[in-house]
Amino acid sequence: MFVAILFSGLNAALLIALLYFYVRIALRSRASHSIGLTFFALLLLANSLLTVFAYLTMAPFFGREALPFLSTVSVLEFFGLAVLLKITL
Repeated sequence: MFVAILFSGLNAALLIALLYFYVRIALRSRASHSIGLTFFALLLLANSLLTVFAYLTMAPFFGREALPFLSTVSVLEFFGLAVLLKITL
């Protein structure tokens, strides 16, 4: 569970960075694409923060069999967001 919580927190950090860049681009260009990316990043940030909260508060309710899947999803999302941040920069 620790790995899932750690990577969900790291996902939130990457999304905050992406959100910063998307907002800067949207304010300068006022392009609808940038505004859409900002909205997308906000929704994903909310998802990551709720995931961290859910994992912290409901950890005892998850079966041991589910832990590898929860961790894998968080790790894969982290790498996807890292690539997106690299492309954005």
